[in-house]
Amino acid sequence: MKGKASFPRLRVGVWASLFVVFLVGGSLPIHGADEPSTVPLTLDQALQEALTNHHLIREAEELEKAAAAEEKSAMAAMKPSLKAGYQYFRLEDNPYAIFRTNMGVQQVNMGHRGTYTWDVTLTQPLFTGYALSTKKKIASLDVAVSQVQKEMAVLNVIKHVKTAYYRVLLAQRYLEVAKEEVQQLTAHLEDTRRFYNQGLIPFNDVLKSQVALAQAQQVQVRRQKDVEIASADLNRLMGRDLSRPLRLHDAAVFSGTVQTLEELAAEAVKSRPELNMLRLEVQKAAEAVRLAASEFYPKVFAVGSYERTGKDPLGDENDYRNPDTAALGVRLDWSVFEWGKTQSQVRGRRASLKALEERLADIENSVRLEVKAALSDVQVAEENIQTARKALDQAAENLRMTRLQYQQQVTTVTEVLDARTYLTQAEANYYAALYGRHMAQAELERAVGRRRLD
Repeated sequence: MKGKASFPRLRVGVWASLFVVFLVGGSLPIHGADEPSTVPLTLDQALQEALTNHHLIREAEELEKAAAAEEKSAMAAMKPSLKAGYQYFRLEDNPYAIFRTNMGVQQVNMGHRGTYTWDVTLTQPLFTGYALSTKKKIASLDVAVSQVQKEMAVLNVIKHVKTAYYRVLLAQRYLEVAKEEVQQLTAHLEDTRRFYNQGLIPFNDVLKSQVALAQAQQVQVRRQKDVEIASADLNRLMGRDLSRPLRLHDAAVFSGTVQTLEELAAEAVKSRPELNMLRLEVQKAAEAVRLAASEFYPKVFAVGSYERTGKDPLGDENDYRNPDTAALGVRLDWSVFEWGKTQSQVRGRRASLKALEERLADIENSVRLEVKAALSDVQVAEENIQTARKALDQAAENLRMTRLQYQQQVTTVTEVLDARTYLTQAEANYYAALYGRHMAQAELERAVGRRRLD
């Protein structure tokens, strides 16, 4: 970037009006249905408001909470689990046993007709083929992904707010240019009518001036609407009412230097949230391979249980057996044969991992290209400011000289209207380059993955 730049030498009327604007607070009024706030809104304030209220940020925060809850769930699965049950059964008859003895066949009751049973079972996983520990790692990676997603949302909102902020300022500048053109063409029409009344020019010149003024008035109306739309977009990003009037601080002139392409590209590859999220997805895919392979191993659990059965609701009374039973043991589960299901799952997860690695490499190159294009836009905007400034000086001087010649009737009304058109276009080009430089900077910051490039 260049050093501190000076503004071009515009006509006295233009600079007088701009000087008044800066005297009242260095801000640009944004016209709307109501009067704008008397306190100018800075870019930093707009960013803070947007980061507090924007739906993308809130969504990312909720997704982060959801991921944290899933991580706690995965951690809980590694700890002992306690399960309780309660049941009541009533049989058609008392259960009995039949004994054949020398005395004949005897029927002996073996239980109550109605029984209440409640039990408590404690289960502790001992070995699950690394399945539970792997699920915990995946859940932790999901938390990290949600944090990166939040940072990505923050960067996107910052870029959108900056761009919207500068678009409002640019739209306001365009409106000021349109108003100035209407004022000057109105004065020019009065001169043209006077010359016509004096018999110095044909009525056709008056018609040309009237047409030019009408076109300028139409442009002014369009510029006013552009300001309203740009303001509504910035209000939307800040979570405000769309029709709320705005008053913004003007953008400062850039000073300092931009880092080299190599430095910016290296930082982008390291810092861009999209790449960091993909790197986390690669780690998750590697853990998914391990999770699929856990089905090759047996699952071992320590199990403890306690049960009470009786004819009363608490299970305390039992006339046929002891009412309570406690047990402690080990349970082993193992899927020995499933027709290659587990092996196929492992192969599928490995292929997904390889695909993510290839995608990561491709996006790294895309990010480098994006940084290069964004830096190129910044450099082009810098050069455009210098070119537009010179063209603006020349267009202002051309209009001044042409109007003097017209006053002396040594040139035509067409030349005056053309000169005014050239100045309008030069002013629009200058402000487009000036604020385009800020927008290009915002794009570069987003491409690098940094909130602000000092």
